[in-house]
Amino acid sequence: MTLPQLAVDLTPAQAVEALESVLLAGLDPEEGPPRSNLAVPAGELLLMPAATAAYAGVKIAGVAPANPARGLPRVTGSYLLLDGPTLQPVALLDGIALTSLRTPAVTAVALRRLAVPEAAHLVLFGAGPQAYGHLDALLAVRPLTRLTVVARRAAPAAALVGYARALGLDAAAGTPEAVSGADLVVCCTTARTPLFDGRAVPDHAAVAAVGSHEPVAREVDGVLVARSALYVEARSAALREAGDLMIALRERSIAESARLANLSELVNGGAVVPTDRPRFFKGVGMAWQDLAVAAAQYERSGLYTVRSNVPSST
Repeated sequence: MTLPQLAVDLTPAQAVEALESVLLAGLDPEEGPPRSNLAVPAGELLLMPAATAAYAGVKIAGVAPANPARGLPRVTGSYLLLDGPTLQPVALLDGIALTSLRTPAVTAVALRRLAVPEAAHLVLFGAGPQAYGHLDALLAVRPLTRLTVVARRAAPAAALVGYARALGLDAAAGTPEAVSGADLVVCCTTARTPLFDGRAVPDHAAVAAVGSHEPVAREVDGVLVARSALYVEARSAALREAGDLMIALRERSIAESARLANLSELVNGGAVVPTDRPRFFKGVGMAWQDLAVAAAQYERSGLYTVRSNVPSST
């Protein structure tokens, strides 16, 4: 059987809705299976399975650090979606396009609740595909008016600035010190050490870091982590993979008893959101997110037939 290849063309708002819907319906992110990592000669293979009554799915992703020098993407991947009751494959999706949509959508789910109502200035670290995705996703949930791009190379930063200006934003390239005037800070880079001084972030700001799922890499420093109210997709995943938090724990910037509110608690109103200190969201990416967005994409396709006896959503 030849499986249909589904285009990943949900809007950021639709992806946000898909994620929020499964959390509001009772999905517990703490029960998500861990990511499998396998070192291979070219880099790393990642395997991310998830299942609900309605669907199952698995993403296979590769991280090949030498690919950019070959003119190829650093990250590769495919997503296989299956019917939940029968486990029959129903569709293939581009795993990288899916990740490029769902990762910013997860951040948007968090920051729409962590940002102060008047938040308008976004400082965005990075100028790759995730930076574009995060800008689009945050514009879907927040009334942004200003963007500062902080990137290692001038040309990609200028391209993202031009993209933002075409969307009507007051946009410019800047330096890490721009966080001192930020309402929102988003880090989506391959950095392994902190990108800015955590003391400079205003108390009213919300910060998200999504660039790494490695315990030894981080984009923010222990100062910011110690100052902030802390939010994660799932405590179980964060304590396995979130270097931004794990390094802060090892440095004793925060105690093991530090409160980490998860995304379900945030969406369902069970998490406290103070405004007298920064709010920091750390995302590592989880398989349930891929499944939720892939299922929503499938249900909007012409291939999907509503079942009478099986829930149609994740």
